[in-house]
Amino acid sequence: MSNGPAIVTRGLTKYYGQVRALEDLNLEIAQGEIFGFLGPNGAGKTTTMRTILDLIRPTSGTATIMGLDSHEDAVEIRQHIGYVPGDLAMYPRLTGRELLTYFANLRGGVDWSVVDDFASRLDSDLSRKIGNLSSGNRQKVGLIQAFMNKPDILILDEPSSGLDPLVQQEFQAMLRELAAEGRTVFLSSHTLSEVERVADRVAIIREGRLAVVDTMESLKEKAIRKVTLHFAGPISESVLAGVPGVKSVSVKGTAATVSFEGAMSSLLRAATDHDVINLTSSEADLEEIFLAYYRGPGMSEVVG
Repeated sequence: MSNGPAIVTRGLTKYYGQVRALEDLNLEIAQGEIFGFLGPNGAGKTTTMRTILDLIRPTSGTATIMGLDSHEDAVEIRQHIGYVPGDLAMYPRLTGRELLTYFANLRGGVDWSVVDDFASRLDSDLSRKIGNLSSGNRQKVGLIQAFMNKPDILILDEPSSGLDPLVQQEFQAMLRELAAEGRTVFLSSHTLSEVERVADRVAIIREGRLAVVDTMESLKEKAIRKVTLHFAGPISESVLAGVPGVKSVSVKGTAATVSFEGAMSSLLRAATDHDVINLTSSEADLEEIFLAYYRGPGMSEVVG
């Protein structure tokens, strides 16, 4: 396997007839990276993952995994991949352990102590039949099958679907451990908070096109923050409205709530000229950053 990037796409494009699902996608995901892939439902996330895995063929463009062509070397690639699809379907009459045994045999065997450890961490009862499990408990079995062969690359499409918050925390810890071992995670989600907790970098896809690729740190620096300034006396909105980085000002009596981006220094200089007696701030609103990329016409023209 290559020592280069874990996943590379070049001009990856997929149309279903006249309907654009994906267009000219260029991504490069490093080994050992947790890479978040964000977008609303129908933005093209699932199409991207299925195309990279050669489950569907692109209209044009290429994808490589660990330096191997996703189509020409598909069989070899399967030995190094763990995958959880967004529309997870499993044999309902098998127990969780029977299903995992089936997948283990396809892969030439697994270390069952590893399987049991994952089952314990995710609180998964492998003795029960798949058909009798809730959607969240079926998802746990799907996650175990993806993790159990210690893959070089995990490709996960909406993996936290149906999981309760405590199990989500354990799952995120498992992702971080895998990345610490130099393995790669490509994580698709429409939920910002899920990706924010674990990802090194994030791509946002909208209407089948890549909107941005950036680090979580950089996105946080660009995010809108809110601060409430309490003054000794009444204050006019105009005092703060013209300050660089200020997006909005709302004044109620002697308190001004300001939404801003960037450094606070200019805002603080303007405020302290007017006898500030208290200041409170809130978390940077990353959601606004993502919603800015999500907004736009034509969403219905794209399939997921």
